Amino acid sequence: MLAVSSDRPRPNPFRRVLRTLVWSVGFLLIYSRVAQAADGKIFDKGQLDIRELLRAGGAIGYITIALSVAMVALIVEHLLTIRRRTLIPDGFADQCQQLVTNGQLSQAETLCREQPSLLSYVVGTGLHEADLGSASMVKAMEDAVAEQAARLTRKIEYLSLIGVIGPMLGLMGTVWGMIQAFSEFAEKVAPRTADFAPSISEALVTTMFGLMVAVPAQIAFAMFRNRIDSYIAETAVTAETIIAPLKRRLLQRKPEPRPAQAPTAPTSPPTDGGRRS
Repeated sequence: MLAVSSDRPRPNPFRRVLRTLVWSVGFLLIYSRVAQAADGKIFDKGQLDIRELLRAGGAIGYITIALSVAMVALIVEHLLTIRRRTLIPDGFADQCQQLVTNGQLSQAETLCREQPSLLSYVVGTGLHEADLGSASMVKAMEDAVAEQAARLTRKIEYLSLIGVIGPMLGLMGTVWGMIQAFSEFAEKVAPRTADFAPSISEALVTTMFGLMVAVPAQIAFAMFRNRIDSYIAETAVTAETIIAPLKRRLLQRKPEPRPAQAPTAPTSPPTDGGRRS
């Protein structure tokens, strides 16, 4: 957001994510205990409980579970930071527009520094360039909007990355499990289909884990991307409304008259020393 100093302490986002990770791990542990105490079975026919699922997933399964915990932490953090009240605070637009209308530009810049947000960063950047003219002010605000839009988009790219990595890890675990399943029956002449079923079902567990992570990650990524686009557009319109009185004053300002220059004497044509040909 606005890279300025403020007297108020700001929350540490890394501490917030770490706290969310701890809560997510605790939730997963409690959920596994409750599910085992309820019936202890996931598939009625296969008699496969949660412990068997984790064992069948192996190392790749645990990596996928770690990705799911990171996904939950990112979603919670984005829900707390990418929201209208945080990016476009209520009452800031009216208060800042009143200061700009009254010509109190220094107070408006101070307000932008004291209330850091997406909107205050864009407006503060424009007010800082107001002395250079209307065109420079508008250009600075457009650059600030583009910069913040790119920053927020990069912030949610990790959800898209998790959504891509999850199925790939699941597919890798499934392929490895299938290799192990078929290698067990390489020496048999005519293995039965029932002999492959347990090993194949265990191999498919990692694919299920990957899809369970990828689907909510992609849904959350699309939701936050649409939310960012909406807030960026609203910020641009609101910032333009705030600086509209200042922009009109800058456009109506008459340019200072240039000092009149003394007329210069006409240059005499070149002569050849007064001699005629």
